[in-house]
Amino acid sequence: VGTAGSAVVFAGLTVIIALAGLTVVNISFLTEMGLAAAGTVAVAVLIALTLLPALFGFAGGKIGWGKLPFIAARDPEDQSGRRTNGRRWADLVTTHRAKAFVGGLVVAGVIAIPVASMQLALPDNGTAAEGSGPRVAYDLISDNFGAGTNGPLLVVVDTKKADDPAGAVQETVTRVEGIKKDVAAVVSPAPDPSDTAATQTYLDGLKSTGYAIVNVIPKSGPSDADTQQLVDDIRTSVGGVESSTGARVLVTGQTALGVDISESLAKAFPKYLLVVVGLAFVLLTIVFRSVLVPLKAVLGFLLSVGVALGATVAVFQWGWLASLIGVDTSGPVLFMLPLLLTGILFGLAMDYEVFLVSRMREEYVHGSPAGESVVLGFQYGARVVTAAAAIMIGVFGGFALGDDIIIKSIGFGLAVGVLADAFLVRMTIVPAFMALMGDRMWWIPRWLDRALPNLDIEGESLERHLGAGEDADGGKHAAKPHAHAG
Repeated sequence: VGTAGSAVVFAGLTVIIALAGLTVVNISFLTEMGLAAAGTVAVAVLIALTLLPALFGFAGGKIGWGKLPFIAARDPEDQSGRRTNGRRWADLVTTHRAKAFVGGLVVAGVIAIPVASMQLALPDNGTAAEGSGPRVAYDLISDNFGAGTNGPLLVVVDTKKADDPAGAVQETVTRVEGIKKDVAAVVSPAPDPSDTAATQTYLDGLKSTGYAIVNVIPKSGPSDADTQQLVDDIRTSVGGVESSTGARVLVTGQTALGVDISESLAKAFPKYLLVVVGLAFVLLTIVFRSVLVPLKAVLGFLLSVGVALGATVAVFQWGWLASLIGVDTSGPVLFMLPLLLTGILFGLAMDYEVFLVSRMREEYVHGSPAGESVVLGFQYGARVVTAAAAIMIGVFGGFALGDDIIIKSIGFGLAVGVLADAFLVRMTIVPAFMALMGDRMWWIPRWLDRALPNLDIEGESLERHLGAGEDADGGKHAAKPHAHAG
């Protein structure tokens, strides 16, 4: 707990920062999701540092009972000289470090290419599972009335400040009808002028409520790019109604909602990255007392996000290999997926970074050469990261096999992101790059080194405490071997 516990604390803090940082987006459901998930991680860290050691203390030597006889118990801390799979992979990567580094970058870059054509929208029922009720209804409406009937745009005319409410509504209708591209029909709320009674009822209702709704039926489906463009065209076209009539015109509906939220997320995304990445960079600088280590960690994370989004676009938008996970209709990517992937993957990526690199630094500060410390740290930390990543891939992969297209896309993106970050970035590109850099990897300006607090993640104070033969009760005992952070 004295050494590995430090890695748990700081790995947990990076996850909490990434998830709680969703509050800066200022969208209520993302704030709720981020805070709830961050609170869960905080509880998990507390359990790992308190309840778990207490249970181990009660169990004593019985903690090793029940070993599975068919699984080889090869301890990565075994000093007998046996090479673990982690050691073999680390030797391979560091021996061919230039090829491994460049090859990893090329693989990540190729998979991330589809991101350049990513389209964001709120998925409609046209992408639901084939044969499901929502999909059948969507297809029936599309076949008989046109795809746009599944998601009409509502143009709301606020006439409370208009001198001529009916004239303002009519001008709005005229302007919208002037848009020829992708407009199947414009349904005016005004009745036939020859129907005197209906016209009077319409005018009385307009006067009492102060609102009128113009229905616009697009030719394309709710999540199509043409419909999103139509929302912008309508807003541009009716922009002059308020200045000429005093009426305010607003556009809403499923597609308009998706467009507005996507724009809000796009505006908030740079601020979110600045806050989350900035705080994590500071935290990792304090933990590892290096400038290049946190910089490398952040850049590696960007590669993981690129791979995750690229694969998601290729499968869900382009339709490549979509049938393998039950996607029978391609469409735009969920509008909030980039932000969710960024928040969750950043926390997990920094988690894996802390567990791997903290052990590498521990070996380095205890005298191992830079190259050897990378191999030894990888050997001892790879098993933890592999197990953690396998669990997360299994969890997210389970979501990807569900029926709901939204849950499916989120699960798929996260599963691919964890796979890429753990095995391509953290276990291939990172050790190769650190082997290339050597001692320069741990460089830090002297003034910054003096200014940073000493968190002792390597457990040097604990080693001195044990070496002095003092136990927690003030008694004496034989000095024990150093416990490793990995």
